[in-house]
Amino acid sequence: MKIRPRRSVLYMPGANDRALEKARSLSADALILDLEDSVAPEAKSQARDKVVQAIKSGGYGTRELIIRVNALDTPWGADDLKAAASVAADAILVPKVSRPGDMVSADKLLKAQGAGAETRLWAMMETPLAILNARDIASVAGDASSRFSCLVLGTYDLIKESRARALGDRFAIIPRLAMSVLAARSFGLDVIDGVYNDFKDDAGFRAECEQGRTLGMDGKTLIHPSQVEPCNQIFSPSDEEVQWSRKVIETFALPEHKGKGVITVEGRMVERLHLVMAERVVAIWEAITS
Repeated sequence: MKIRPRRSVLYMPGANDRALEKARSLSADALILDLEDSVAPEAKSQARDKVVQAIKSGGYGTRELIIRVNALDTPWGADDLKAAASVAADAILVPKVSRPGDMVSADKLLKAQGAGAETRLWAMMETPLAILNARDIASVAGDASSRFSCLVLGTYDLIKESRARALGDRFAIIPRLAMSVLAARSFGLDVIDGVYNDFKDDAGFRAECEQGRTLGMDGKTLIHPSQVEPCNQIFSPSDEEVQWSRKVIETFALPEHKGKGVITVEGRMVERLHLVMAERVVAIWEAITS
């Protein structure tokens, strides 16, 4: 699969025409066009139609377009999935995932609708059971035919469901975030951190972005356009990281290092695992700057 930067993943309410239009001009890497939490029950069908029309109208450039559908056991879920398949959304975000069968069922429904393999599946990890089953849920991606590509953390839901305290450092849920990262990496999935609701607290938001990146997250879900730029900055490789990564790649490519597992770069011991990391850093940087 082509590497795509997923630094900033912005939720946009599917029932809001103005938000869907504004999203075309924002620098977010991905947009989640939401049919679930942000849409009242009486507006579900109308929101679905608006999202379908927005995607058909185009104008979103290279932004990855994800539709968050309603849960498949709700009155709207099946129709949401059918609509998302019809417009070839880049991905469909399945909410309230608790077991691997949830993702298997979504995949089967998409295939039944004739959705192309380019329409991927993302999973919301927002319940205690989802975290307990994180490994098994992620393992669905181990099937070569699976379209499963990303986990998305629902951190506030995790706090609510586990009765944890919502402290600024997220102390109570760090183990749950780390478990999700390990599960994702074990089966080749990306993993996106949860939202930060106080969009006027720039310092707190930046600190949480830094924390997420340190844990290994690929990016962060956002609730406000003002969060996009700082998020992109923090989740982008720094100039120093890119320069070092290119140096590692270039040095491993020298004829005298062919077949070697360990080499020295500027006085530092570097293994082939560092080469793999360096290649990803450069690939992400090139995708960002292309």
